[in-house]
Amino acid sequence: MSLSALLFQASQNPVLSLTCALVLAVVLVNGWTDAPNAIAAAVGAGALSFRRAALLAAACNLLGALVMTAVNASVAETLYDMADFSSSPADALPALCAALCAIVVWAAAAWRFGVPTSESHALAAGLSGAALALPGGLSNLRPGPWGRILLGLAGSLLLGWLAGAVCRRLAGRLRPSPALCRRGQIAGAAVMAFLHGAQDGQKFLGVFLLAASLAGGHTAGFAPEPGLTLLCAAVMALGTALGGRRIVDTVGRDMVRLGPAEGLAADLGGGLCLLFCTLAGLPVSTTHAKTAAILGAGAGGGVNQAVAGRIVRTWLWTFPGCGLLGFLLASLFRSSPFCGII
Repeated sequence: MSLSALLFQASQNPVLSLTCALVLAVVLVNGWTDAPNAIAAAVGAGALSFRRAALLAAACNLLGALVMTAVNASVAETLYDMADFSSSPADALPALCAALCAIVVWAAAAWRFGVPTSESHALAAGLSGAALALPGGLSNLRPGPWGRILLGLAGSLLLGWLAGAVCRRLAGRLRPSPALCRRGQIAGAAVMAFLHGAQDGQKFLGVFLLAASLAGGHTAGFAPEPGLTLLCAAVMALGTALGGRRIVDTVGRDMVRLGPAEGLAADLGGGLCLLFCTLAGLPVSTTHAKTAAILGAGAGGGVNQAVAGRIVRTWLWTFPGCGLLGFLLASLFRSSPFCGII
């Protein structure tokens, strides 16, 4: 579906208009709260100032979403296919609105406390919780896409930690100069932000296409279009440019103290993890991959157990917490007289 066709459909359907606005709000929040993880190591190690890093990340987010969607859109297709909302057509868009509201609430709470959370997994959880609230319940979840999401969740944590640790050992043997490490970190932050856009830009593109299909906007199945991809990428880049300083400080400074070598290793490790998973079509979280790589790269330098524990607890609560929010809000929206009117 083209962007112009989606806008036309939205002008005729108030619920689709609200859904599109909520998708854009979630994309903005994603750029604000999730993308900062891509630059956390570079800022924490002093290779870049926060403002320069945020602007670099915004540009690379935009480029990553555009390029990877054109090359391999399997991540977007996984999100598009993960839940079946067709069991109750009248309630489908209100349920999708509920899922998006749950994600915004969860992400805003995490940002308020400076804890990195994954909008990717909040998105999967919110969509699943909303689908469970529709007739059919558990049968509305599709095992294939869900299996890829779970594989990406577990695999990105393990692979990110291992890649960070291996890159740190290599840096220890090669002993690059601090100046070289800092230049490498600038390139590493750009690559991480590019891959974040490649992953998360696709996910929200999938949600846009899902909303259009639920509204009857198209019947050709999954078919990304450059204008819609550009819209998602641009809004995400805007969110990244707005900041996310609390999360950068938590991940890049409070959790582990990173020197130039550790920061470079974290960027390389996180980038390798995201690249592998993106090419494999696995939806993964930049937050999980990069934080795991930072822990792997900085394990020898002392990890702040309290901060790391707070981050892990937030991760563990994301699926049940956001899923429950999605379920409750979808149930509420379905029974709302307002939804019946529109």
